[in-house]
Amino acid sequence: MNDQYGRSWPEEEPGQWDAPQWPGGDNRGGPRQPQRGSHEWPAGDEPQWPGGEQGGRGRPPRGGPAPGGAQGWPQEDRQPPPPRQQHGGGYRPPPPGQPPLPPRRQQPRQEEPTSFVPPTPEQPEPELITHHEHNGTGFAGDAYDDRRDSWPSDENQAAFNEYSADDDGDDGDGKKLLTPAQRKRRRWKRVRRAVYVLVGLFVVAPAAAFTVLYFTVDVPTPAEVAAKQDKVVTYLFADETELGKDIPQGGNREMLEPGDIPQNVRRAIYATEDSTFETNSGFDITGIMRAVYNQVTGGVGGGSTISQQYVKKATENEEGTLTRKATELVKSFKMNKQYNKDEIITAYLNTIYFGRGSYGIQTAAQSFFGKSAKDMTTSEAALLAGLIQQPGRSENRAVAEERWRVAMDRIVENNWMTPAERAQATFPEIRPLEEVRKQSIAGPNLLLKNRIVDELESKGITEDKIQSGGYKIYTTIDPKGQDLAIKTVNEVMEGQPQDLREALVAIDPKTGGVLAYYGGPNTKEDQRDWANTARPPGSSFKPFDLVALLKTGKGLGETYDGTSPRKIQNATVRNSEGVDCSAQCSVAEAMEKSVNTVFYDFVARQTGVEEVVDAAHQAGVKAPLEDADNNLSIGGGRGAEVTPAEMAAAYATFAADGMQRDAHFVSKVLNSRDEVVYEAEVAEKPAFAEDDPDKSKQIAGNVTKSLVPVLPYSKLACGGGYDCAGKTGTHQYTPKAGEPDSLGNENSQAWMVGYSPTVSTSAWVGTEADKVIRMANKKKIYGKDLPGEMWKKFMDAYLKGKPKEKFSEVKLIGRTVPTAPPSQPSKSQQPSQTPSSPAPSESTAPSDPPDGDPSGGPSDSDKPGIPGLPGGPGGHNGGDPLNGRDPDDN
Repeated sequence: MNDQYGRSWPEEEPGQWDAPQWPGGDNRGGPRQPQRGSHEWPAGDEPQWPGGEQGGRGRPPRGGPAPGGAQGWPQEDRQPPPPRQQHGGGYRPPPPGQPPLPPRRQQPRQEEPTSFVPPTPEQPEPELITHHEHNGTGFAGDAYDDRRDSWPSDENQAAFNEYSADDDGDDGDGKKLLTPAQRKRRRWKRVRRAVYVLVGLFVVAPAAAFTVLYFTVDVPTPAEVAAKQDKVVTYLFADETELGKDIPQGGNREMLEPGDIPQNVRRAIYATEDSTFETNSGFDITGIMRAVYNQVTGGVGGGSTISQQYVKKATENEEGTLTRKATELVKSFKMNKQYNKDEIITAYLNTIYFGRGSYGIQTAAQSFFGKSAKDMTTSEAALLAGLIQQPGRSENRAVAEERWRVAMDRIVENNWMTPAERAQATFPEIRPLEEVRKQSIAGPNLLLKNRIVDELESKGITEDKIQSGGYKIYTTIDPKGQDLAIKTVNEVMEGQPQDLREALVAIDPKTGGVLAYYGGPNTKEDQRDWANTARPPGSSFKPFDLVALLKTGKGLGETYDGTSPRKIQNATVRNSEGVDCSAQCSVAEAMEKSVNTVFYDFVARQTGVEEVVDAAHQAGVKAPLEDADNNLSIGGGRGAEVTPAEMAAAYATFAADGMQRDAHFVSKVLNSRDEVVYEAEVAEKPAFAEDDPDKSKQIAGNVTKSLVPVLPYSKLACGGGYDCAGKTGTHQYTPKAGEPDSLGNENSQAWMVGYSPTVSTSAWVGTEADKVIRMANKKKIYGKDLPGEMWKKFMDAYLKGKPKEKFSEVKLIGRTVPTAPPSQPSKSQQPSQTPSSPAPSESTAPSDPPDGDPSGGPSDSDKPGIPGLPGGPGGHNGGDPLNGRDPDDN
């Protein structure tokens, strides 16, 4: 009889057990029961087990004497329960009414003679133990319900399970059971196999690959490398006309010998590039581990040795793959086996790029200092060594000085210079670039070319790769716009004080492409790129205050106390001279008149300065604006500095209905085989509401509504019926120690930033240092003056002939803007002459708006503003300084 698992009982029912017939051999009527410690069967004269006398077949317990003594079971009419199921041993019948399953398939056995076993009378099948009455499922009178004390002991049960009759030592799946020792051996076998695999993968295979590569690769010679480097680079405008060419100084290259490079030059190179060069075998394990750590942690610094750098430059392969790195290591190792250290450092210095189109240390020494490499001082050598990491920025004075300081400090760290000598060292004098090489790209366009190179370097395309690849670089620059920017700045600034500096940048709001870029004249006296130099923005930063307010659900109709002076959070805040607004001054009117007290108030009490910083960053400002205080609301305070290029890009986001696109100069790059090396992919995103373009558009549209009336108010509205919006900005001068406090009413920075749907433009005027700025007519310079004149003149000329696009209509956020009478000039204001006209005498009075158009054209001051917003004609002092401000408001 079988249970549900196919295991069978010896065809008996409770109360009827047949004793085995021992004499004559195995009894086939019951399961085979070997004796412990012996493979022999009983002789047959042993006492019969209980049940044998009644014709039943008894079952001896395993591992101990028979229950009830040697004479058999207790003479009671009850039977022991079947053993508990463990390890697949024991048998239980199926529940009543369930047909028995076929027995489990077993290995065939050889038949042996057996004694005659009488048939057993039919008895009811025993119940499963799970159906016993004690479980609530059995029936009264069950044969097993009161005999638990007769069950085999734990020791006997374990023995029975180990040698159960139906498993023959397997685990129920046909697999042999293993002893603990066998299991342990099996585990160790698996461990050994895993170790063999790991050794093969990480030791044997790499060693074999290293050996094969070593005998198959070659290290290029310096002459072979030099032949690949002298190629012409072409820069192209957006219309594919030529912006200019960059021609390297290949004809002046001189290959030095090891004896031509002095020790101080070598040590400067070692300090910045590979301090273990003299002792390593072509690669530095410590440097590699450091590079791996920096990769994981986001740190800066690689692990390449000088030998590896030479191989990388020689092969022009800088892919970030393991194959490339492995090949580079093998070539570097082979180079160190074939050449001595003097030959390796000489080969490296004859081929490395230093900037200014100079390959090789000798050409670089001539380009930068006008002398041979052997005559360079340690300070000069340190500058060239520092520029190896950033050769494309060699003309950026700030970058060059920083790289020089790094190199000098590392020379001291390696004990090749004393701290006292370091303290006395000064930055070396550099030859003007125009004296070094004839440039097809010069003047303002050279500053533009440097920005293009910087952008490509940020994309992993270094200047030396550009040079050696003979690339064609296609830019976003509009040739008409670039010529117009240069012409406009020159005309407006003609006759103005020589210490004034200026910048103008124009960006396409629909693509983020830079259309025009004027960073300065790039003369011997003024080589800095002012379009990429951060300065305090003044009130031109107030649109970002408004963005922060609009995000709270409040808008142009909100009113605040616009009187002056006011005490706000322990700071005394004043409006500009001649600027008036009531105690119920709307945000719309405050933006038009640039009322400082209103913006300072709602940023301090409602939005918080952090939200203003976020708004600026979302619009496209890249400056960190760290540790900014509430003075940022009016464009001043700690860390409040941005570049003209950043402001043009940020205002372009307003012009693009709140869609932000990063400003960029390059559209694509082709190599000498006209294969695409790089193509710009500019992502766009809703700036002021994540994943909600409509909300971002509404916020940007509300900012535009507030900025449209500013232009006619400042006499800067675009001519020809073009929609334009913008904001002036002026930053006040901070008196230095020993200077009179009255200088605090002077200005040091002046801005005008504005846009149409077609173009966003920023203009800036200031000085090289933080100095007082005045025009040739001795009047103060405000945002509407020289910067405003440059901005309007450029916008009118650039938009002429282009489609008259309109700003998008959006729903106002917050309260309805209260109506107000047209703004009128203050009684104290008097009409002034145009910004460029000379003044008969010096005046410290605020500059007033001109009666007519600053550019000489007709005035658009009578152009109506947006319905529901204040606007229209009226005088304005044109500037936005914070007079009498808190000392921290700088």
